[in-house]
Amino acid sequence: MENMTTNKSILSWINEKVELVKPDKIVWIDGSQEQIEALRAEACSTGEMIKLNQELLPDCYLHRTAVNDVARVEGRTFICAPSKEEAGPTNNWMDPAEAYEMLYAIAKDSYKGRTMYVIPYSMGPVGSKFSKIGIELTDSIYVVLNMVIMTRVGTDVLKALGDSEDWVRGLHCRCDIDEEKRYICQFPQDNTIISVNSGYGGNVLLGKKCFALRIASYQGKNEGWQAEHMLILGLQKPDGEIRYICAAFPSACGKTNLAMLIPPEGYYKNGYRVWCVGDDISWIRKGEDGRLYAINPENGFFGVAPGTNEKSNPNALASTRKGTIFTNVAHNLDNNTVWWEGLDKNPPANAIEWKGNPWNGQESEEKGAHPNSRFTAPAVNCPCISSEFENPDGVPISAIVFGGRRAKLAPLVYQSRDWNHGVFVGSIMASETTAAAAGAVGVVRRDPMAMLPFCGYNMADYWQHWINIGAGLEADKAPKIFNVNWFRKDDDGNFLWPGFGDNLRVLDWIIDRCEGKVDAVETSIGFVPKAEDINLEGIEDEVSDAQLKEILSVDNALWADEIAGIEEFYGKFDRLPETLKSELETLKANIQ
Repeated sequence: MENMTTNKSILSWINEKVELVKPDKIVWIDGSQEQIEALRAEACSTGEMIKLNQELLPDCYLHRTAVNDVARVEGRTFICAPSKEEAGPTNNWMDPAEAYEMLYAIAKDSYKGRTMYVIPYSMGPVGSKFSKIGIELTDSIYVVLNMVIMTRVGTDVLKALGDSEDWVRGLHCRCDIDEEKRYICQFPQDNTIISVNSGYGGNVLLGKKCFALRIASYQGKNEGWQAEHMLILGLQKPDGEIRYICAAFPSACGKTNLAMLIPPEGYYKNGYRVWCVGDDISWIRKGEDGRLYAINPENGFFGVAPGTNEKSNPNALASTRKGTIFTNVAHNLDNNTVWWEGLDKNPPANAIEWKGNPWNGQESEEKGAHPNSRFTAPAVNCPCISSEFENPDGVPISAIVFGGRRAKLAPLVYQSRDWNHGVFVGSIMASETTAAAAGAVGVVRRDPMAMLPFCGYNMADYWQHWINIGAGLEADKAPKIFNVNWFRKDDDGNFLWPGFGDNLRVLDWIIDRCEGKVDAVETSIGFVPKAEDINLEGIEDEVSDAQLKEILSVDNALWADEIAGIEEFYGKFDRLPETLKSELETLKANIQ
């Protein structure tokens, strides 16, 4: 197939890679329905994909990865910056020259007998000032079909790029799926990503975390914008106005559920709605009016299947009903559909589990789906997708929300005193590992801004970049910054807050605060709601006034203990911003 572009930088780079990996043929991905159908048919003919029941699940397919290749591998993920200092203490570092030499040795001749697929893709709406373009080379049809869902792919992407050299280079080689030689390497200074010996989405869909966060966070630092691991939702109030919120959570804190939240019945009747702009990644930049605007650079959802059901997240489930690729879930042979743990209470008896073995879900102790099994679904399928999803100018952000899983420490919600205090709140974000014993508290894991595995450069410099962004905003135009904790427990280990749809009650207060409609109580850590300003209508049986007071309380003794953990974490960074040091001193003084 002839080249789809005359861009010299692209053609010379592809020629180099063809020399290296030696494919039998080269196919450019033009994004046409015809080409996608042909690739699906080819993948089914080789067994790489299984076509599911087209009446129940139109255009849906099942794929199984190798058993040794089922998740992102942080230990094999490297930032290849010129110095270890630039990568920072929280990233794995490798010298770029050494990394290229090692990776090219692994990749050499690995496409022999295979096809090289050239995927031109745009992160963000094609042509938007927010958007960035990448080219991914892969020898996997599975990768092509996932990238077609997750990004904007095709000829119009190359037209938008023209002759520019500002594009991200991505090389993926399946090789032998050898976990001892598996590497996911980012070269921020070179706009380059190389992934070898994996076939699992998070390691091989190079537009996702590799580009949209690791490379883009570095680009954002240099170009004055931000790439953040944040959902974007629009909260529509009864007056019809929609206010937008960006929110960051570590894994297992209900991020996708919040992004696609369905308001409680009373709220819904009054006209409240939540519109999903994105469930995972936000690219944020200053608009002409001086406010911050965000886009979701992705075009689909790469969601965890287990636990997704009609009750926990009906909108996510509905998103998977057509045009979706399921990875490592159980295959129900009776009706040629899929099943996973937590989908419903009747697992199929006649099925094949995620590793490809016969499975009777009624009797087996083994799981049918891998705990990190996935669905790749087009965002347009989501019943609550925002009408602004394709807006090239993004949506204006009223509030930024950080969160984590803390049994005792953090109240249900608190607001930072100002932007820099908010950066401090994000930098000390943490979650506790869930412990089996009732009320027992697990290990505290720090995950600043939920970016620990995804920041493409030194995290201390990343915090400084946040501080610089705030310095460039007028106070009345800067988003207000909050922290939430849906996971507060009582002394018996029971959750004090119902969570899920009822989290809207907290978002409602957050927007009221942004608009100056409610007062708050100043505490040692920031502003906490007055109990009467959290609407408990419809959940009075679940949350008593005493419970609400407990969940909003701030225990200075616990915060005094927390300071040791913050100091230990900050101690890793030689270049900790002075602003964060002084915020920590303020917290200490407030607690005493």
